[in-house]
Amino acid sequence: MNFVISRNSLTWALLGLWLGTTLLFWQFYRTESTQTFANAVATTADSVVNIYTLTNQPVPFSSKQKQTITSLGSGVIISKDGYILTNHHVIQGASEVILSLNDKRQTKAKIVGTDAPTDLAVLKVDLNDLTPIQLGNSETLRVGDQILAIGNPFGIGQTVTAGIVSAKGRDSIGLNVYENFIQTDAAINPGNSGGALVDLSGKLVGISSAIYSSTGGSQGIGFATPINDAIDIMTSIIKNGTVIRGYLGIQVQQNNEQVAQALNLPSGQGLLVTSVTPLGPADEAGIQAGDIILAIETQTNLSAHTAQKLVSQLTPGERVSIKGLRGTQSFIIKATVDKLPAMQAAH
Repeated sequence: MNFVISRNSLTWALLGLWLGTTLLFWQFYRTESTQTFANAVATTADSVVNIYTLTNQPVPFSSKQKQTITSLGSGVIISKDGYILTNHHVIQGASEVILSLNDKRQTKAKIVGTDAPTDLAVLKVDLNDLTPIQLGNSETLRVGDQILAIGNPFGIGQTVTAGIVSAKGRDSIGLNVYENFIQTDAAINPGNSGGALVDLSGKLVGISSAIYSSTGGSQGIGFATPINDAIDIMTSIIKNGTVIRGYLGIQVQQNNEQVAQALNLPSGQGLLVTSVTPLGPADEAGIQAGDIILAIETQTNLSAHTAQKLVSQLTPGERVSIKGLRGTQSFIIKATVDKLPAMQAAH
């Protein structure tokens, strides 16, 4: 009887030891797998390209020109048929654009179009066996999420840096006309521009754009354009050759209680119209400088940035409802949206 009990105890003890060892190995494997970014990098590396641009520069005291390399940057393969996203400033002024792929192939690229206000550009290459990157959803990113930046810093070759999403919706940096940046502490250095910001599943969530630095080196503040915004820009460039934006022809500033008190305004809410373009859509609709705009269509929680973005997304020819105040009198008017003239900010 005692022998049977001892045998059963031994069996249970061995089983417990086996289960405990298995659990420890599983926990170790799980910890190790979460500490490496290798899988995410492996799925995206072939989708990130190095960009070299050439420009024609005049030779002093001669009618001849010489071609020189003026900039290095990065780009991301978006589609199997060769469309590539990068930054406008990477290829600006280039007479020739050369791409170097991760598999060592090199090729010339055609500039499909650029959009300076968002600092984005679309290139096209004719190559087989391209590896387009998987697209993520930048709207679902959360502050604190881990991300990777992949690009060609300083022209030394493809490099990966890791960090987190430090902030979203940065819009007053002064880098672009239209800003909605993802901020990250992943090291983004010169040459990373146009490269990929990816999540830990290897999906593209942003296009690296710029660093905020007093020295020109990475100081833990980098900015990327959300991929949802970038794809909209790319689609418009491919379809129209440019980005078509709505335009009302007004300049506004954020209203608040201090501004209202200083200018003797009836309300500290909304946006204060500071100027109206003569014969523009807002002018023809009756908007005047000094008016307070409280709502555009159904959007009531307006800032200067959200109003700019809202108007830019309107379709030329569309009738838009504007609610506001002139003095103590409220008004609702309809304005016909026009197409944004070149090199202006949409309001």
